[in-house]
Amino acid sequence: METKDIRAVYFIGVGGIGMSAIARYFLRRGLVVAGYDKTPSDLTRRLEKEGVLVHYDENIDEIPHLCKRPESCLVVYTPAIPAAHKELVFFQENGFQVMKRAQVLGILTRQMHGLCVAGTHGKTTTSSMCAHIMHESHLDCNAFLGGITKNYGTNYIVSDSDYVVIEADEFDRSFHWLSPWMTVITSTDPDHLDIYGTKEAYLESFRHYTELIQPGGALIIHRGLEMKENQPASVRKYDYSLDEGDFHAENICIENGEITFDFVSPIESVKDIVLGHPVPINIENSIAAMAMAQLAGCTAEELRYGIRTYSGVDRRFDFKIKTDQLVFLSDYAHHPMEIYQSARSIRQLYKDRHITAIFQPHLYTRTRDFYKEFAQALSQLDEVILTEIYPAREEPIEGVTSQLIYDNLEPQVQKQLINKDEVLDLVKRRSFDVLIVLGAGDLDNMVPRMTKLLLSSKHPKTK
Repeated sequence: METKDIRAVYFIGVGGIGMSAIARYFLRRGLVVAGYDKTPSDLTRRLEKEGVLVHYDENIDEIPHLCKRPESCLVVYTPAIPAAHKELVFFQENGFQVMKRAQVLGILTRQMHGLCVAGTHGKTTTSSMCAHIMHESHLDCNAFLGGITKNYGTNYIVSDSDYVVIEADEFDRSFHWLSPWMTVITSTDPDHLDIYGTKEAYLESFRHYTELIQPGGALIIHRGLEMKENQPASVRKYDYSLDEGDFHAENICIENGEITFDFVSPIESVKDIVLGHPVPINIENSIAAMAMAQLAGCTAEELRYGIRTYSGVDRRFDFKIKTDQLVFLSDYAHHPMEIYQSARSIRQLYKDRHITAIFQPHLYTRTRDFYKEFAQALSQLDEVILTEIYPAREEPIEGVTSQLIYDNLEPQVQKQLINKDEVLDLVKRRSFDVLIVLGAGDLDNMVPRMTKLLLSSKHPKTK
């Protein structure tokens, strides 16, 4: 880091998926690592087993002694933490070096070759794909990811490599702290309007992000985005998409649960790519991931091996049951375009089957701003079951409920509104053909129990 005297690092919001990766980075380097989080979770329990000191009360007295020395303790916090949080205020008022998570990642991009992935959606899968390709190649890499990879069981990869793969988060303009050597931009569909206010401000934020690319680096941008880039003159620009652009796919074959294609590249095209996590939307994600890995120096065979052995990310098109009689999966999709892509992919995979989604909307502001778009995306499916909105950091907004989405679903869609605490009972007594749980809230916590119910011999046979 920029200071040589750090002996301890304290995280406020240590249980967040991005925060925990950085906590593991410092733990690996032999520092004392501690932190606060609001509630215990599987992730915080794993951190505790690995050696992170975690507590769950907003209490200054519970901060470890080594983390109360401003001359030797770095404090890292997430933007989701309220400004009045007692521990955050304590550190700010007592001369500690206090940084946002993104500031720490920014330092790493200036110390190493940062391979960053930004975009409204697709960034977790694309960055984890690129990290897996790089880690399995002769180049290797470090990685800070926004999801738990199935290949490694973690959101963090550490090595002695000079490369670091980072998921560049646009929330709270966090990605403006980064200095990428290369970056992919997957999409710029407006989101986080509670932060940005307008679509124009959101797009401007991505334009500014492209200005931060290091001279001599590269921008790999999805074709047709509405944003206007403004990268330095010495930065190479490439575009990509499914079937057009500098990087794209040809000879795509989706058959018997497998996906193969040829990777077309201005550097070196690679035939017979086998998608290890065979979901149609992952074709585009893998094109972007291979493009950046290839520009970094990975060989054709390393690209082919990396994509073939990639196993996916928890909660990203995450199959729990996959039989001829029943398919059950969960997906983190929580933006209308993510829902659209997820629904489209599952429809491509299961053309003639009855597809049911249980969707928990995430944030009152997002539901208010995009309820018509959510309804349009979900209407690709046969049946939609809606639960109440997951508030996360927000207070309720009068008149904003899941009913808004429900009322705008297309007439042909079977639909139902239920409370979250009714979900398990519904799964227990219903039969399903293809069932997907959608959303970024806490409904996913029920997925293990839902899986057991669906696999139970008492569960009715599917139609």
